Amino acid sequence: MWPTQISEMTFEGLISREWLATNGLGGYASSTLCGLNTRKYHGLLVAAMSPPARRMVLLSRVEQTVVTAHGSFALDANEYPGAIFPQGHHLLRAFSADPFPRWAYQGDGFTIEKSLGLMRGQNAICLSYTLLGGDKSVALHARPLLALRGIHELMYQWNGLLCAQSKSAGKSDGKPAGQVRIPASSRTPEVFFAHDGDFSSEPHWYLNTIYRREEERGYAGLEDLWNPGIFRWVLAPGQTVHLVCATEPVELDSVCAELGRMERNPVEHTAWTHAERDENFDALIRAANAFVVTSVEGPLHPRVIGQYPWSPASGRAAVMGFSGLFLVAGRLQQARWLLLWLATQIQDGLIPTDYPEDAGPPRFNGADTSLWFINAVGQYFSRTDDEQTVRSLLPAIETIISVYRQGTKLGITCDSDGLIASRAADFPTSWMDAQAGNWVITPRRGRTVELNALWFNALRLASSFATRLGNPATAQELAALADNVQSAFNRRFWNASLNSCFDVVDDEADASVRPNQILAISLAHPVLTSERHKLLIQTVLADLLTPMGLRTLTPRDPAYQGRYGGNVVARDRAQHQGCAYPWLLGHLATAYLRAYGRSSVTVARVRSWLDGCLAYLRGDGVGQLCELFDGDAPHQPGGAPASALSVAEILRCYAQDVLGIAAAVPTSTDPPLMPRDEITPATTQ
Repeated sequence: MWPTQISEMTFEGLISREWLATNGLGGYASSTLCGLNTRKYHGLLVAAMSPPARRMVLLSRVEQTVVTAHGSFALDANEYPGAIFPQGHHLLRAFSADPFPRWAYQGDGFTIEKSLGLMRGQNAICLSYTLLGGDKSVALHARPLLALRGIHELMYQWNGLLCAQSKSAGKSDGKPAGQVRIPASSRTPEVFFAHDGDFSSEPHWYLNTIYRREEERGYAGLEDLWNPGIFRWVLAPGQTVHLVCATEPVELDSVCAELGRMERNPVEHTAWTHAERDENFDALIRAANAFVVTSVEGPLHPRVIGQYPWSPASGRAAVMGFSGLFLVAGRLQQARWLLLWLATQIQDGLIPTDYPEDAGPPRFNGADTSLWFINAVGQYFSRTDDEQTVRSLLPAIETIISVYRQGTKLGITCDSDGLIASRAADFPTSWMDAQAGNWVITPRRGRTVELNALWFNALRLASSFATRLGNPATAQELAALADNVQSAFNRRFWNASLNSCFDVVDDEADASVRPNQILAISLAHPVLTSERHKLLIQTVLADLLTPMGLRTLTPRDPAYQGRYGGNVVARDRAQHQGCAYPWLLGHLATAYLRAYGRSSVTVARVRSWLDGCLAYLRGDGVGQLCELFDGDAPHQPGGAPASALSVAEILRCYAQDVLGIAAAVPTSTDPPLMPRDEITPATTQ
C-alpha cells in the first residue's frame, strides 16, 4: 500500500518535500521525493564517523537505469547548470516513508519497487529493487555517486588516487555475491559495497551537480561527485536484488536478514497501549525516534540531534524536549542515563548547549539550558518517582542554583529581588539566538521573561526535592527565595497596558509581544499569578497564534518579519522576528488548560491548534515537523526540515493535553510535584 500518491505532483512539488531515515547513531539518509538532491546535506548514506559527530556524506545518490528491449529508462533526477537530467521523476508513481523509504516506478510495461533500508546502529544502507509488474526480464544498471566529505563541505574533482577493488564474496540466497572496496585516501574515508550482481570498474567524475536550496540560502551549491563504476543485474518478474553501502565490510545475507527483522519489528519506544493511542500519536512517536541517538561513548551517554540535516547533538534540545522525546516515548531508562550524564557535564553551573560536529569540546552558550535541565529532572521524577536518581542529581541541581545566585559566565547575575539576568556582550544566550556576524538580531540582554519563569520553576522544584529527600532547611531557604522571585516578577514584568509580560526587563522594559511569556504559565510551577493567566493567554491568541505555531513577534510591531527566506542575513532577520514555531504550541496548550480547565470544549480547542502541524507531519512533512513556518499566511515551512523540539513538544502536548495518556494537566496554579500524600512541599502558592 502506497500512502503517498505522487504521480499527479508537479516537479516543484516533488523537490519541495523531503524524506528522512535515521540509524540511531546520528547518521541518516535524506533527499526529496524524486531523489533529486537539493541540499549538500542530502545523501543516501550520511555516516556519523564518531557517533553522533563527524558526519560525512559518503553516498550522495545512485543513478539507476532500467534497460528493456525498447530502450533505456532512467529512474532518478539530478540538476546541472541549465538542465534537469535525467528526468526519471516522470516514471515515479508512488512513495512511502513507512517503515522505510520506498518508491514505485512504471515504464515500458515494467513496475519496479525500490526501497532503502538504513541499518539501526550501523553506518550502512541497503538499496533493494524488485520487478513487480510485467512478464519479461529487464536489466538494471546502478552507478553510485560518492561525495566522501563532511556534511558542511562540498567535493570538487581532484587528482587523488580513488579506485575500486572488487572481489567475489561467495553466494547470497543461492546467487553469486560480490564486494567492492573503495580504499581510503589522504582526504576520503574507506567505503564498502556488497551486492548480488556484476560490477565493472569504470571510474570517472560527474561534474557540476547543483544544490538549489543551498544557492537560495546564499551558500555555495555546486559539487562534483565520483563514480567508481557500474553494478548490473538482470531482473526476472518477482525477483529482488540488492546493493549495500557501508563504512565497514558487510555480508549481504546478514544485512538482508536484519532488514527483514527491522521491517517486521519497527522501533516504537512507547509505553502506551494501542487502545490509548491513535494514528497521529504513532506518527509523532516515529518522528521522535529519529532524534535520540547513541554516542561513541556507549548507551549510557545518549544524545539528541537538535535538527536534521545540519545541526549537531544539542543539550538544549535534549532538555527542552525531554518529556516528549523520552517520557512520552517510553524511553525511561535512556531518560535516566541522559540526566545523569548531563549532570557530569556541568561547568560553572552551565549545561552544554550543543556538541560540535567536529567532536570538539561542548559549547556553553545558553543561560536557560541549566534551568531546563532542572525542569527535565522534575518531569522525570513526576513520571517515575525514582527517588534514588533524583538524590544522585540533587548536588548538580544545588550547584546550578548556587552558581546562578552568585553569578557566572554568560553575564548571568542575580539581583537583590532574586531575578536572573544574562548580559553577555554581543552574544545571544536565549533560544532566540540568531546572529549575523557581530549583529545580534534579537538582542535580549538583561532579565528575560522565560529565564525568570524557568528560574522560579527550578527553585520550586529544588525545594520540593529537598523536602522529599529529608532536607527541610534547604527546602525552606529555596521556597523563601522563590516567594521573593515570584513577587518581584509579577511587580516588574507585568505590562497592564497590553495584558502581557514584558519580554525583557533591564534599564528599560521591552514591551515587545513575544511568545516567551507563555512559559510563565505553562511550566509545572507558574511564576505569573493566576488572575493574570487568562489575560495573557488572550493576548497571545490574538497576536501570535497561527495554524502552524506561535509567532515570535506580533505583526503589529514595526520590526516584524512575516517571511523567512533569502540569504543568510535575510533569514536570520526573520527567524525570531515573526516566524512561527510549532514547539511553542505545546506550551500554549498546557497554559490554556491550566487557566481554563480541562473539558471537552477546551480539549477540542487545543486539538484544533495542533491540526495544522499534524496534517503537515503526515503530509508535506513526510513524517517530520520542520523548525519553523512563515508568520504570514500561507505559512510556508522553513528552517531545518526535521526539528527535535517541534516534534517533542507537539508529541508531549498531544499525548498529555489531547489524549490524556500522560500525566494529567494540574488543576491548581502550583501543583505539588511529589506523588506521596504524606509529603507536602515546604510552601505552596
